[in-house]
Amino acid sequence: MIDTHCHLDMDPFEADRDDVIKRAREAGIEAFLCIGSDFEGNKGAVALAEKHDDIYAVVGMHPHDAKDFTKAVFDQIKIWAAHKKVVAVGEIGLDYHYDHSPREVQRDVFRQQLDYAKESGLPVVVHSRDASEDTLSILKDSGVGQGVMHCFSGDSDMADRVLAMGFHISFAGQVTFKKATQLREIAKTIPDERLLVETDAPFLAPEPLRGKRNEPAFILHTARFLAQLRGVSLEDIDRMTTLNARRLFGVGELPAGQIAYRIRDSLYLNITNRCTSKCIFCIRSSTDFVKGHNLRLAHEPSVEDLAGAIGDPTRYREIVFCGYGEPLLRLDAVKAVAALVKQQGGRVRINTNGHGNLIYKRNILPELRGLVDSISISLDAQDEDTYRRLCKPSFDNAFQEVINFIREAKLCIPEVSATVVAADGVDIDKCRAITDELGVTLRVRGLDNVG
Repeated sequence: MIDTHCHLDMDPFEADRDDVIKRAREAGIEAFLCIGSDFEGNKGAVALAEKHDDIYAVVGMHPHDAKDFTKAVFDQIKIWAAHKKVVAVGEIGLDYHYDHSPREVQRDVFRQQLDYAKESGLPVVVHSRDASEDTLSILKDSGVGQGVMHCFSGDSDMADRVLAMGFHISFAGQVTFKKATQLREIAKTIPDERLLVETDAPFLAPEPLRGKRNEPAFILHTARFLAQLRGVSLEDIDRMTTLNARRLFGVGELPAGQIAYRIRDSLYLNITNRCTSKCIFCIRSSTDFVKGHNLRLAHEPSVEDLAGAIGDPTRYREIVFCGYGEPLLRLDAVKAVAALVKQQGGRVRINTNGHGNLIYKRNILPELRGLVDSISISLDAQDEDTYRRLCKPSFDNAFQEVINFIREAKLCIPEVSATVVAADGVDIDKCRAITDELGVTLRVRGLDNVG
């Protein structure tokens, strides 16, 4: 896990800084972003980054200290920003809660630092408190599209607007506080690929440590809380937020493409990147990653590769054929691997677009009898025209064939469900009427909510 925002340079860590860093490493923290806020803080952050391989610095002028921003200070920030261990410009922004610097000065300094970040190509770390409209307006005007809203405390409208600009959103310990009801609701909805976690140490220690000096090791409490909130595992939150931090700040290596990937307690098999649809809502058109896993394959895995990646299938709730393509394009591999899983006492599910019979020009479902426990079929529309517009299938009359596939699946596979994505133009009630007539359950998936 990566603590994307801490202030290890500050005085509260003066007496035991090395012990604090050691405890964080022992807790599994692989990297720290030490955030500057004033001149001395920037200097200290860069010094720590030079001393420790796993500490990186972020330099900038906090809105509290905007009144001390001069050309000489700015010139020094630019020198620091060129350092190989400096990965962003920050902590910059607006704070109208304390008003330690005049508001007009805060806005001017914020604009100057945003302009420099855009010029230098560095992401930004933004502080905003009781200043959401001015923060959003200045960010939009700046054209900066990479960065993070640190220690997010805004409302859902602000979250939507910064996400639309391309920003990440980071949560610190206050999301665990008992009265943070609105913040928790927002934290549930942030897309996986935009989520970050931080401590803001020494501030904002999470429950159950609230009131104590915060430190990077405590990030596990916040991460565990986010996992429970979002219905995933701590391992999932660790992997997703670490990947997001690596991609945004250029810290560490990105993972290679995976043929087997775990989400919660299921193991997913990524057996092909080919597909017979080009759905306009498909996440693979915009990213290679799902919940922190790289699903872009260098080559399609063999049955032996897949068997080796699974190991003992009983370690998982189920083995799911899914990934970044249509698994039934590799029907023989699906059948062979499913047979191995069943022989070892595992459970098998297939997530499919329902084009299997169109692909092979025969009814393939009887071939899956006894090998597959559950199948989830993408319905994705209420009629042929909507389906063709949204899913762009390779076949004519594909929508009706998907319905036929669902109907035939009920005769061969114990558990059959259909899914739709809540995209523009999809009539959920009409889709539900179709699945009710077919006698299968319907699961509605939020747009961009995968895995």
